[in-house]
Amino acid sequence: MSSNAMTLLLEQAKNTEHQAHLTLVSAQQELQGYYVQVEQIEHYRLEYFRQMSERGQQGLSASSYGHLNRFIVQLDETLAKQRQAASEFEDNVERCREHWQQCRQKTRSLEWLIEKRINEEKMRAERLDQKQMDEFATLAYARQKARY
Repeated sequence: MSSNAMTLLLEQAKNTEHQAHLTLVSAQQELQGYYVQVEQIEHYRLEYFRQMSERGQQGLSASSYGHLNRFIVQLDETLAKQRQAASEFEDNVERCREHWQQCRQKTRSLEWLIEKRINEEKMRAERLDQKQMDEFATLAYARQKARY
């Protein structure tokens, strides 16, 4: 494979790796947003429960208590659904991380291969230079010997 083709493959791999990294960052941000949202709902639930307790101490009608309690139950159901969604967000982050790592490995492999080819080419050039120097030295020795 030519050097230009290898360079093109490397650039494509780097681009793919970059896109995979951006996707991973986005998935991590979505997961963080999810955690913030769950925390807010939990905080809201606790605050609502505190208000219900305070109102209960001051005297609360049965219908008001029923409304407050139903709302807390709805918040509990929402939290349960949100917690179930946690695994989806976490799995998505893990899938994105694995994809990014695979892309990263491919990029590193191509970089290694290109570096290996460059080093092999340098070695070939050095051997050719050494061969030419040896031939030059042999010819120079033969000329010098022929003079004497």
